[in-house]
Amino acid sequence: MNKTHLKRIFSDIRLWIVFFFAIRLLGISNAPLEAGHNWRQSLTNMITRNFVQGRANIFYPQIDMAGEKTGIIGSEFPIFNYLTYLFSSLLEYSHWHGRLINLLVTSLGLYFFYKLISQLFKKETAFASTIVLAVSIWYGFGRKIMPDTFSVSLVIIGLWYAYLYLKNGKTVQLLAFFILITLGMLSKIPALSLMGVLALVPFLSTVPNARKLFLLTASGISIGLVFCWYFYWVPHLLSTYHYQLYFPKSFMDGLLEIKPLIPELLEKFYFSAFHSYLAFACFLVGIYFFWKEKLPYYRYGFAIITLLFVAFIFKTGSVFPLHNYYIIPFVPVMALFAGIAIAKLPKPYYGIILSIIAIEAIANQQHAQFISENVNYKLTLEQLADSSIAKDELIIINGGPSPQSIYFANRKGWTIENEKLVEANYIDSLVELGAKKLIIDKHLIDQFSPDYELLLDNEDYQIYNLN
Repeated sequence: MNKTHLKRIFSDIRLWIVFFFAIRLLGISNAPLEAGHNWRQSLTNMITRNFVQGRANIFYPQIDMAGEKTGIIGSEFPIFNYLTYLFSSLLEYSHWHGRLINLLVTSLGLYFFYKLISQLFKKETAFASTIVLAVSIWYGFGRKIMPDTFSVSLVIIGLWYAYLYLKNGKTVQLLAFFILITLGMLSKIPALSLMGVLALVPFLSTVPNARKLFLLTASGISIGLVFCWYFYWVPHLLSTYHYQLYFPKSFMDGLLEIKPLIPELLEKFYFSAFHSYLAFACFLVGIYFFWKEKLPYYRYGFAIITLLFVAFIFKTGSVFPLHNYYIIPFVPVMALFAGIAIAKLPKPYYGIILSIIAIEAIANQQHAQFISENVNYKLTLEQLADSSIAKDELIIINGGPSPQSIYFANRKGWTIENEKLVEANYIDSLVELGAKKLIIDKHLIDQFSPDYELLLDNEDYQIYNLN
């Protein structure tokens, strides 16, 4: 095999996407027990499992931690959960199915990101940008049971079909664009920020006006559907079923919340986005080269995407600087700039820099693929619950605000702080609402001996009868 053939193999982005897919299969069957973001992953799985075990109505996502309420919540459109439910319908439900769905779609998103960038910039830029994106925060979150990289990937694939439609004018491409961007934005509304690039469509002089009109009309209808879900249907679910998942802020309130958290906000850009300081340095250099190229339409596109994303930051308030994954929709843009800088390097340094970035970024994220043995006891909880608690009995568990413990119990009820266990009359007040059993995670509290009938006691849990 000669050097030319080897070069062709190793410069094929598909090889690297498959490679990063393969190494992320390590630990793919893990339950949501990793230290980072097990809260959100458990909640996502909870909605999926309720589709499997109960009413599979995509318009009524349901969780288990709403006490005596139905558990129906106003959340993002649960297309990710529903795809996982459909996959689980073919097999017996398992905790890890959402990981695989996310990894598959995110890997496709990387490929279409490469295809799109290679049409707008040099292939070297597209290759470098895709490698940087693959090992960025997308590396870890592309295998979590969360819809963040999933949603942005759908939008990126949709934008590829927008490009094809503007070029070829085929109706099937317009339809693919509409379906993909709609599902992507419904899945997580921050993915809408990437749609800002379509503001350039009216200025494309080589594209027939009819195509531009159809594409922008499809975009408008898509965004309208997204707004219907988030600003009509979600408030309806909240007012009807009285359980709120997220709390959007006004722009001013969001700004005031962010103001004391500026260091944390900046960290999301200089570290969390890439998990590589070298990649961030390339991003900064890439901005310089991008501006130097004097491509006004590209500048406008970048500016619009950035403004939309900044608006999203303000709307989330303190949530953005305190959660690293909210940067995910903007990382493809940052990866593009990093790729622009890396593509300027002489060939020997091109590969070296990409290799260093990949090693640094993956080293900073590899821990998420492994589960600490000291939390594996939680996997026994459902079996213990089955021995003492009927499926339809409401429980109380000292899991704090996280849904993880009640998720592993596979029961509905309340998850409370330890302080509430000893608060006068609090447990009795929940009994009046229908609580039947109390589960104590002994790893989360030193000593607790309530005056209830003890049904089960082992080194990890106690179960009490509240009747």
